[in-house]
Amino acid sequence: MHYLITGHTGFKGSWLSQMLVAQGHEVSGISLDPKENDLFAIANLESLFSYDFREDIRNYQAVDRIFKKISPDILIHFAAQPLVLESYRDPVGTYETNVNGTLNVLRASDSSQSLKARLIITTDKVYRNSGKISGYVESDPLGGLDPYSSSKAMADLLSQSWGASTSGAPIAVARAGNVVGGGDFAKERILTDLVTSFVNDVPLELRSPNSIRPWQHVLDCLSGYLRIVESLLSGPISGATWNIGPEPRSYTTVSEIVALGERFWGKELNPRSTSSEFVETNFLTLDSSQASKVLGWRGLWDIELTMKKTIDWYKHYSEGGDPKTLCKKDIYEYLEK
Repeated sequence: MHYLITGHTGFKGSWLSQMLVAQGHEVSGISLDPKENDLFAIANLESLFSYDFREDIRNYQAVDRIFKKISPDILIHFAAQPLVLESYRDPVGTYETNVNGTLNVLRASDSSQSLKARLIITTDKVYRNSGKISGYVESDPLGGLDPYSSSKAMADLLSQSWGASTSGAPIAVARAGNVVGGGDFAKERILTDLVTSFVNDVPLELRSPNSIRPWQHVLDCLSGYLRIVESLLSGPISGATWNIGPEPRSYTTVSEIVALGERFWGKELNPRSTSSEFVETNFLTLDSSQASKVLGWRGLWDIELTMKKTIDWYKHYSEGGDPKTLCKKDIYEYLEK
């Protein structure tokens, strides 16, 4: 199969492209240029791609030309402004990318005669936060108090509506929680801050140490996405939206994530709490029982193994390990399971 990945130079896109190639698939991508220290750049992943387009999805003409130029079988749409705090600083850019950009990708993909399935990636933060303890299910109302969350909720509803009202390839929407794994160097993320503190001996500041999130390894998340794609290819599926999150035992506070990192790195940090000028959700979990029952999907790595694999990746990389080799090791071990 030929996969077209938007946002292929991002964290998830970098891991997915390697995972797909390991399974014998062809990959192409549309994305902005990676930053110098992004996984895509440091692992030299350009050679994996049949077509490597560096375009902004806000440019409809460019996106449309790409779909007309190549013949992908599967579309996986990652491209987005993915950071909550950045969305406060640049709300207009966030909405333009996450909403109008998604619309451009959907419009352009409609014209592709080869396309067999489209998977649009949103987030667990699309749900209207009511403080629900049991985990949000796919039928719960959407919302979002910050620009990032609301823009992704808009993209989610847009994709559902587009799939119900157009005759292009079938569409599904996937909502995942907090994904971790080696090679995520995005600013203002807990693993980035954690590793920076380990390597450079700088103080670790935690904005929301008691916030609970559905943490999962990036490979668990991606395996869920690919299971949705398999269902789209095999025929009708129950529901257009899917939660892809970990088992409840992996719901963990930020402080507990730090403690696991300290244990596996072998170094204490004594982090301190700090306040944030922006509002962030304190408690957010997903109920992924629909994916388990209908798709037969479940995560394979619990939170302890997830953090061990993640910290091992960063530790070996900090000691001179090759990032592509480190990714391959985790991918092949995961696929064997």
